[in-house]
Amino acid sequence: MKRIYLNIRLRREVCLTRGSILGLCACTAMLIALLAFPYLSHATGDADRGKELFEKRCTGCHSLDQDKEGPRLRGVYGRQTGRISTFKYSAALQSAHITWDDASLEKWLTDPDSLIADNDMAYRIPKADERADIIRYLKLASGN
Repeated sequence: MKRIYLNIRLRREVCLTRGSILGLCACTAMLIALLAFPYLSHATGDADRGKELFEKRCTGCHSLDQDKEGPRLRGVYGRQTGRISTFKYSAALQSAHITWDDASLEKWLTDPDSLIADNDMAYRIPKADERADIIRYLKLASGN
């Protein structure tokens, strides 16, 4: 086995084998990935489970293709707040100018008032994995 010796300050010799070098590289790559992609979990929700959760939790007020108590949600991903002409939004949503994406939907489903105060939605989804699944479903239903 070939050994590589490095001189570190204070003239201490450190022996690094090929396996330890590969291990250090793997750990460094994982750390970089964790730091560079903190919202990866939002993009990897389970769309099938999201559909089930949407039908169970959201269809009392929303539909994909028809306005109900809440606006239709097909195409919501990538759309700005308050932009369906056939739905009467609250003044807060009409003036918010937020584009629905992973981050904004995550915050909205966690606590709508923390994103847009004085809106008309009171429902919250407390579990992060359920929010991720619903967001993934809405994203796919929007063609993204």
